[in-house]
Parts: sequence; structure tokens; C-alpha cells
Amino acid sequence: MTQKTALIADLKAMLGDDLVLAGADIARYCRDWHGDVISDAIAVLRPRTTQDVSACVRAANALDLSLVPQGGNTGLVLGGIPDAPNHQVIVSLERMNRIRTIDADDFSAVVEAGAVLSSFKDKVEAAGLFFPLALGAQGSCQIGGNVSTNAGGINVLRYGMTRELVLGLEVVLPDGSIFDGLSTLRKDNRGVDLKQLFIGAEGTLGIVTAVAVKLLPKPTQVATALLGLNSLEDTIALYRRARHDCCDLMSAFEFMPPLAFTLAREAMPDLAMPLSGENPAYVLMEISGSGLVDIDDLMQRFLEGALEDGLVKDGVIASSQTHARNLWLFREGMNEGQAKRGPHLRTDVSVPLSKLPAFVRDAEAAVMASLPDCLCVSYGHVGDGNVHLNVLPPSHLTREEKDKRIYLAKNIINEVVDAFGGSISAEHGIGRLKRPDFEARLPDVQRQLLTAIKTAIDPDGVMNTGCQLNFLHTSP
Repeated sequence: MTQKTALIADLKAMLGDDLVLAGADIARYCRDWHGDVISDAIAVLRPRTTQDVSACVRAANALDLSLVPQGGNTGLVLGGIPDAPNHQVIVSLERMNRIRTIDADDFSAVVEAGAVLSSFKDKVEAAGLFFPLALGAQGSCQIGGNVSTNAGGINVLRYGMTRELVLGLEVVLPDGSIFDGLSTLRKDNRGVDLKQLFIGAEGTLGIVTAVAVKLLPKPTQVATALLGLNSLEDTIALYRRARHDCCDLMSAFEFMPPLAFTLAREAMPDLAMPLSGENPAYVLMEISGSGLVDIDDLMQRFLEGALEDGLVKDGVIASSQTHARNLWLFREGMNEGQAKRGPHLRTDVSVPLSKLPAFVRDAEAAVMASLPDCLCVSYGHVGDGNVHLNVLPPSHLTREEKDKRIYLAKNIINEVVDAFGGSISAEHGIGRLKRPDFEARLPDVQRQLLTAIKTAIDPDGVMNTGCQLNFLHTSP
């Protein structure tokens, strides 16, 4: 009997066959979303309750195994993919998908970590309320993963990152004990807010099992517009104007290059071009509201002024929900089109909003100076300075040649990010993929604080070893 076989047998003896998945059945849990990285694990543990999670943690501790928590496995930085397969088990939260409560009077809900985001949003909407987190992967990603990565998405401009939507958490700690902080209180100033330690920690301090979130009134009016502009600089001017004219009713303000439409139609050939001519830059914006505000009138008046002043060259306002959905398909399809072109660099950086055009210009120029055969695709969230500057190597290259270009492009872009006082991770997290770049930029005091927190909560280093920081690493 091999060591792996013996460990699987021990896990089944401790937890029962129902909670332990092994062999060929675990393959889908051991590859990243794009299939670029394939790993392995001793087994996949699939708890059904918080008490099951606690039992899984205690069993792993008894067998000297570390745990890799995993949600919908849609992350882009390898935060949920094992890197020590002979010493790690995956803990999948997919079975823990119940919505425990939706309270319309309290404007809150309590939901288990394995609930798929889109399914949860649908249930909330059926109750006449709204949960604003919106991601391209919302049909697969799970609430616990959203919390653990502090996910962003297209509505950050108005509603903030996931952190701003969390009221309370239930977390299984590295020793198997359970932190019950599922309060839905808006005001609770009794010392340090412990839940904040686990939001964005990517499972390195504990396993989130349930979340209390704030809900909002469901928007009854939504206006969506796709606009053509003269330059990326004009998008900042338009955004500044929109913030004043539309105030907090603006929920999305995305910028895209002309190439976005080509890439989207490569993935979705049936998409019809929404504008007749080509413009140097595009903005996809949305305002929404409920009650007595006339959203359509607001959008019309705002765009009339922007057109008169020459900020907008061309544009279209969605005439229906279906039309609006088709406009958003260009933003989403662009990502699929890039994936169809093969392995490429996917960055997730942020810079001060006022510096966004200059950053894109300088970063793209730096990449093209060293890698003239590659293609730069810059797009993202204007309202929060989040740029996805992706780099696509030529399709005819070997995988090794593509990887070399991807690595060089990443370093070039990160250097420009540093020069602009930005962040190498705006919304995707650190995971394992960005750990070397994160560690290289980590100030000593911040490293000491993070190490102290990790040592206090997870002294044996069993939670998602190798993710974020390489401290307390347990060798296989």
C-alpha cells in the first residue's frame, strides 16, 4: 500500500466515505479555471455542514496534512490549487450551498459558503431585494470564495468590494474550532472587527463556511449605454462629469479598446456591432435606481450634454433588457476571445484614477518596445482605477516561447505599476501565482504584522500553505 493510499484510507475511516473523494474523480478540482495549471492532491474533502468542516480540519491535522480551501475554482491566481500534492487535501465547499435566511426587513441574508453567486442573487431577487456583487464568473463562483478573495467586479464603483457587503462570518479555524460571527448588525464597535481578518485572506487563516451579507432595494430602472470616445483621456473626463451629474446612481463605468469587439466576435460570432464606425476608445456605463428617480431621463440628459461638449463621439442607449445584455456581452466576450487565442498574460493592476490613461500608455509602450510581436489589450473599471492589461503572444509560438514572453511582459508591467504607485493585484488576490511579486514588494513592517497574525491563528501552517506568503511552509 502506498503512502497516498494509506492516507486516503485513514481519511475515510475518520470521516466516512461520503466526505472523501479520491482517485480520478478529483481531477476537476486540481486544475485552474483556464486549464493552464494541473496539479493533484491526496483527496478532496466535501463537507455538508460546518461541523463536517471542523471534522475535516481535525482529521487533516491528525494526519499532518495541510488544507487547500476551494470554492467554485474560478480564481485567476491559483489560490485554490494545490502546490504540494503529496501533502495537501482540498476542502471543497460545494455541498454547503444553503441560504439560511433572507430577511427583507433587515435587508440582510445568511448564506453558506458553497452557494453559487448567481443562484444566490436569483433567490434574493425573488424576495424583492438585490445583492450587487457582479462578476463574469458568477454562474460558477461561490460566496465563500468571493469573501476569501475580496472579489471586485463591475459594481465596485457604487457598492464597493465584497468586504463592504459582508456583515458577519462563520469560520472554521486551523485547530477545528468554529468562530461564530454571523451577526447582521450594522453597528457593532466592540473592539477589533475579527471578520476582517478572513476577508481577502484566501483561506490562509481559516475556512469560511457561512456569510451574513447586506442586501439593498432591487433597482427597478436601469439605463445602459455604449459610448465611443476620442481617447482614453476623454474617458476620465467623462467619468468625472458622470460622477457629478449621475452621483451615486452610476453603478458601472467600463473602458474598452476597439480590439474588444474583434475579440468578442471571435468568441461569439453572432454578435452584431452596436455602433457603425470605429472609435479610439469605448465606455460601457450603467446607471440604476428605484423609487421616484427617472433613470432614463437622467441618462438622456447626461449624454446630451456630453455630446454637445464633444466628450462623446457616438453612442447607443439600450432600448430593452435584452439590448443591454447584448452590450454587456461585448465586455464579457472579450475575455473569451482572448482565451481562444491561447495562453496569455492576464494582469489585474490598479493605479490612481487620474493616472490611468498615462499608465496604460506607458505600460503598453514598454511592453511593445521589448515584445513587438505581442498584442496588448487594456480594459477595466474606470471608477476604481482597475486595469486589466493583458498581453497575447503570437499564436504560432511554442508553449515555452509563449511562457517566456508572458513572464517578461509581467515584469515589465509590474515595474510600470510600481512607478505609478499602484498595486499588482486590484481584485484577483495573490494566491500562488503572484506570491513572488507580492513578497518582493512587501515592506518589512507589513511582513512582520502578517507573520504575527498567521503565527497566532495558524501556528502549524496548515491553512492553504504556499498561498499569499511562503512563511511557515510545511514541506511535503
